[in-house]
Amino acid sequence: MKIRAILLNLAVALIALVVLFPLVWMVSVSFMATGEAAVFPPPLLPSHWTLEHYRDLFLNQGMGRYLWNSFALATLATILALSFTVPAGYAFAKLKFAGRERLFQFLVAALVVPAQIGTLPLFLMLKGMGLVNTYAGALVPWLASIFGLFLVRQYALSIPDEMLEAARIDGASEGQIFRRIVLPTLQPIIVTLGLFVFLGSWNDFLWPLIILTDQSNYTLPVALAALSREHVQDIELMMAGAVVTVAPVLILFLALQRYYIRGMLAGSVKG
Repeated sequence: MKIRAILLNLAVALIALVVLFPLVWMVSVSFMATGEAAVFPPPLLPSHWTLEHYRDLFLNQGMGRYLWNSFALATLATILALSFTVPAGYAFAKLKFAGRERLFQFLVAALVVPAQIGTLPLFLMLKGMGLVNTYAGALVPWLASIFGLFLVRQYALSIPDEMLEAARIDGASEGQIFRRIVLPTLQPIIVTLGLFVFLGSWNDFLWPLIILTDQSNYTLPVALAALSREHVQDIELMMAGAVVTVAPVLILFLALQRYYIRGMLAGSVKG
């Protein structure tokens, strides 16, 4: 058993090394001098560490503006998505209204429809409303998601009906029940869903590319793609841009991973 445990640990360590190596090498290349990573075989570590590429990104390439755009859009998308999805998920789980089950079944069936199918109709609709090249237009796809609704509903099913009925008997309104009982109980899945939306919005490339036509409104993924066309040979600059794009969401995920794991393990199996 001891040999088996050692082999298992070695296998896990090897897999972790393979998974983390590209990320570590990306960070290493971002500190190399221009052209240093273009040789074969490429070096693992810089011969002389430098911050010139990060200075170039923020002083000459406007990366600070794109970083702010991504942060603002991802934060607003998360707030709006939670504001719509969490009450709706709770309503589908615990409130009785006509057609609840049929409507939920229809929504779940729509999960199999690729999101890209609705891209053109949504763009034409927003164009008619004058929302092209606006942050409002970029936020529309994140207002609510069927997957998020399903996730919240499954977790909300674990809330005992007796606890809700007792609160109603004590004279609590539905709003008070939702704020004082439901929201604290749903905290793990709210954090999980918020993390999903934030990461999805931060990393989204296709929709911001379509809806945001002014370069000053670009998000980080779109700006990085545009930058790569102008500096296709500057590997070190591109890696520095990739680090700026990846680092904030990686830090956020590591900070909230205990809530994320708790929400996925508990909420996804309820009901």
